[in-house]
Amino acid sequence: MFTGIIEEVGQVRHIGGGTLDIAARTVLTDAQLGDSIAVNGMCLTLTSFTAVHFTADVMPETVRRTSLCDLQPGSPVNLERALLPTTRLGGHFVSGHIDGTGTIAGLRPEGNALWLTVTAAPDILQGIVTKGSVALDGISLTVVDVSDTAFTVSLIPHTRAATNLQAKGPGDLLNIETDILGKYVQRFLQGQRMADAASKRATGAPQPSAEAPALTAEFLQANGF
Repeated sequence: MFTGIIEEVGQVRHIGGGTLDIAARTVLTDAQLGDSIAVNGMCLTLTSFTAVHFTADVMPETVRRTSLCDLQPGSPVNLERALLPTTRLGGHFVSGHIDGTGTIAGLRPEGNALWLTVTAAPDILQGIVTKGSVALDGISLTVVDVSDTAFTVSLIPHTRAATNLQAKGPGDLLNIETDILGKYVQRFLQGQRMADAASKRATGAPQPSAEAPALTAEFLQANGF
């Protein structure tokens, strides 16, 4: 688990052949083989390291789900060590398991803040709520607004200066991890709906057609209205 508070911006030395090599210092001060480090929000395992760089293996599934395809030697990456029980939780609980990617659609300054708008797929947006938490490239941020196609966060100057966002612009990909609590709620509700549908099929109760609205007279009656 991580907090989404970036400790250091490292630099890609090599990527390819299922291996990622990153130049870093801060996150390696107490490193041990097998430790977890979040790289742009991706939980990766240290397979070798020195005082100034480390390597991690990258699975095909990780490549499919993330923005790894955009990395090349010299790319800046956000780094964070796994949290300790004594760590201040300045951000939110971040698992390091990326749900997918989004694309920067726009950057708009307002006073000392910078509004960042990110477009994403519907299944990603389902897990994003206004004033909820989201991790972008491993950075813990608060959602300002959500639409059917995008969401917006507001960055303070420190966040941009201390992360790889200073090198990002419109069209760039970002790794997205939605709030872990929301995922469990979604899964529970999905399971409940499936169980209700199975129960109705077993008893021969009428089923709404695919074209029917979700809110029907049968639904209201079945739920005590």
